[in-house]
Amino acid sequence: MSRRVPGIRAALALTLTAPLTLAAPLVLGTPASATAQYTVTALKFTVPAGGRDCTVDADLYRPAGVDHAHPAPAVLATNGFGGSKSDGSTDSIGKAFAQRGYVGLVYSGLGFGKSGCLVSLDDPGIDGQAASGLIDFLAGTRAADDGTRADFVTLDAKGDPRVGMIGGSYGGAIQLATAAVDHRVDALVPMITWNDLAYSLDPNNAVGQGSRDVPGAFKWQWTNAFYLIGETQPLTVPGLDPTRVNSLSCVHFVSRACAIIRTLNSGSYPPAATADLLAYARGVSPVTYLKQVKAPTLLVQGQADTLFNLNEATATYKTLTAQGTTTKMIWQSWGHSGGMPDPAAGELDLTKGDLESSYVGRRILSWFDRYLLKRTGTDTGPAFAYYRDWITNPADTYATTNQLPALDEKFYLSGDGKLVDNRAKVASGSRGYANWLVPTSHSESSLSGTIGLPDPGPYDTAGTYLGWTSAPLTRTTDVVGAPKATLKVDSPKARKSQNSGDAADNLVLFAKLYDVAPDGSKTLVHRLVAPVRVPDVTKSFTVTLPGIVHRYEKGHRLRFVIAASDDAYTGNRGIKPVTVVSSPGDTGVLELPVVGD
Repeated sequence: MSRRVPGIRAALALTLTAPLTLAAPLVLGTPASATAQYTVTALKFTVPAGGRDCTVDADLYRPAGVDHAHPAPAVLATNGFGGSKSDGSTDSIGKAFAQRGYVGLVYSGLGFGKSGCLVSLDDPGIDGQAASGLIDFLAGTRAADDGTRADFVTLDAKGDPRVGMIGGSYGGAIQLATAAVDHRVDALVPMITWNDLAYSLDPNNAVGQGSRDVPGAFKWQWTNAFYLIGETQPLTVPGLDPTRVNSLSCVHFVSRACAIIRTLNSGSYPPAATADLLAYARGVSPVTYLKQVKAPTLLVQGQADTLFNLNEATATYKTLTAQGTTTKMIWQSWGHSGGMPDPAAGELDLTKGDLESSYVGRRILSWFDRYLLKRTGTDTGPAFAYYRDWITNPADTYATTNQLPALDEKFYLSGDGKLVDNRAKVASGSRGYANWLVPTSHSESSLSGTIGLPDPGPYDTAGTYLGWTSAPLTRTTDVVGAPKATLKVDSPKARKSQNSGDAADNLVLFAKLYDVAPDGSKTLVHRLVAPVRVPDVTKSFTVTLPGIVHRYEKGHRLRFVIAASDDAYTGNRGIKPVTVVSSPGDTGVLELPVVGD
């Protein structure tokens, strides 16, 4: 799914005509310049995908001097959701790597652009299989529909081309799906993509006690926007391939994808529909098939991203590293929710093609240098790097480490509304809130950046939330990672309704962490919240908040909030008053991953 800034609209796409010719050839892997030479040829492929044949529309980028006697590795890429091979960030990949001597094959994903078949959410058995058919072309074992063959891609063995993949969002997950079904892929760079679509679209940030099988709070703004982009394509694409039309009730997606949307929009989670929702969403997600991914993977995730937050990349990173897959991770500034890539601040803008000028761009070049060019002496960088928006020198904005920060600083939720640093300081007390039948808290208007509308600042309405505020911090505190809170709440109405047989009757709340300045102004970092559908209100539960990279300045205060609602999500069904009781021996705990002094 394409990133929110500069937008998800096809109108922002840039079109590349073929063939293109510039001047003199480059040595493989050297920086791009105005003298780079390559040609671009439009091709069509008919490939098997999930039991049917699908037409794939692609552009082949071939550097000058690359031929059977002088082969080069290939880079394969496709678009974000709603885009095509011709949109700015996708065709820029073909250009950028052709200028550096790589063969590029850039294509419109199934159901987008002029490619056929239905949108199937990067299903490895459909979208991954289609991409594998394109790898056959790069291997020289499959011809394009017009008979064109590629005999100029470096081979590791007969039928095994040297190929890497790169792309963002929908074009990021396809890499993992492809690598899971085709181990000929040699290197991956998935950017701002998901680990588990069930978490992405209907997040439940509670952990343990069966919470994985309890749906969360529907992210209705993001989800319905992408659903409408997909469903309206038959109206906006002239001469649409008939293989891209499903039925009147589910026009452009595979049927089970539409069933997910209908379940989420219904506001009801009966057991059978919920089980199918979770099973299908996870079945087409990396969380299910990462065990089959062996290709070295450089994960790049955005801090400004309420669609696919940093926790998604972290989950993928932990799974891949635990199974021995070579994996490193970068947290850049921009994502679906904003933070326009700013080269002046040292950030990568793929549409510009200038990889050498940014930290992330240089890391990508090193990754392909090592795993596609097989230059074993290339340093691919540390295991983990993260962008710091409080650093003004572009050369120093990224900090690096070889391990993820640990949860090493604790605060306790006192009964008097204070957030204290020692359990002995907890005052006994009881406080409560209740939800209304309409949302009373605001974190974001998810599509405001895309449609150009202002977004009011985050707020909570008195009586519908509880907050705990720390004393002014005595030192600068840098939080890098996902805070965690352990809570216990009491809600008699929720106790009665949570065994109704419909998970929608479980209590919903939203946890979040503000930065409060000395003047009282509050910042909700990147407008991130943690929706929770409490598995069992009779027991304590743990909430993992979205990962952040944020400096809390000396003199600022931390404010931890649990709110009854958020207007970017669906919430409680019915009024459910909530009480939180605290005492020194039994209180909530907030844990932070703090780096530095």
